[in-house]
Parts: sequence; structure tokens; C-alpha cells
Amino acid sequence: MAKKKSKSKAVRSLPPIANKQLPPLREVSPEQHLEIRPTPRAEMNLYPLDTFAYEYPGERIEINFTSNEFTAVCPFSDFPDFATLHIRYVPDRRCVELKSLKLYINSFRDMKIFHEHVVNQIRDDFVRACDPLEFHIEGDFNVRGNIKTVVRASYVKPAKAARGKGKGKN
Repeated sequence: MAKKKSKSKAVRSLPPIANKQLPPLREVSPEQHLEIRPTPRAEMNLYPLDTFAYEYPGERIEINFTSNEFTAVCPFSDFPDFATLHIRYVPDRRCVELKSLKLYINSFRDMKIFHEHVVNQIRDDFVRACDPLEFHIEGDFNVRGNIKTVVRASYVKPAKAARGKGKGKN
């Protein structure tokens, strides 16, 4: 009986992909078969939020901002989205600088991002920059396709972190 030759070849391992960003998975809407293309977070290049020291820590104040000219791009339709942003926060030790907030908000102008995601993104970036006691945001988006969208997100610093900060406790 003749011995069969194996036709298998040795498998070479590929070099590891080090620090290489893979392209995002292509997401397609199930009904209309349109590609959904949000701007990847790493490519957003948002203006940084600057802060300054709050000189009255422990003195509770509420700060309110309204931005009537928020604009972003819908990742589904590529049409512009317009909104009024209402921001309310209670500072702990840092306050946000207004010009940087304006430039940060305006830097979303060419970003493809969903309403729900932009409100959460602003909350997360603001909390990261200021570490407030409380932060509340409402995105009141203009009517599109006969539908009005209002998105709200909040953050409240846990009581233990708010009390123990700066008191020398471990």
C-alpha cells in the first residue's frame, strides 16, 4: 500500500499587530440597508475643556449654561442636527472656563454622532475635566422627520468621594 503524501503546508504565524488601529466594523441599518458611519472617538479631535480653581469649595452653587447653536452631523443620513444644550452643574473644586466650553461644543460641528451619544460624551468629558459634585445636561434637538428628540444625562458624585476629598482621609 502506497503511503499518501500530505499536502498540508506549515502555517506561518503573522506578525503581531502592534498599535495598529483596525477599521471599524461596517454597520448597516437592517431595514434601509444604509451604512451608519459615526466619527470614531479617536478621530474627533475635540477642543479641550479648560478649568480654573473654585475659590469657595464647600459653598454649594449651581451654574447653568445654555447653548442655542449646537450642531453635529447625523451618522445615518449625513444631515446636520441642531440642538439647544442646557447644562447645569455644581462645582466641587474646579469650574469650567466658558471660552473653552464654547469651543468644545462648536468642535462637534463636523462630527458624525447620534443624539444619545453626544449628550453622554459631553457629560463624560465635563465630569473628567471638572470633577463636579453634580452635572446635568439636556440636549433639546430640533424636529427631524416629524420627531422631536430630547436627551438627558446626569452625574452625581458619590457622597463618600465628595465628603472625603481633600480632608486627609485615606
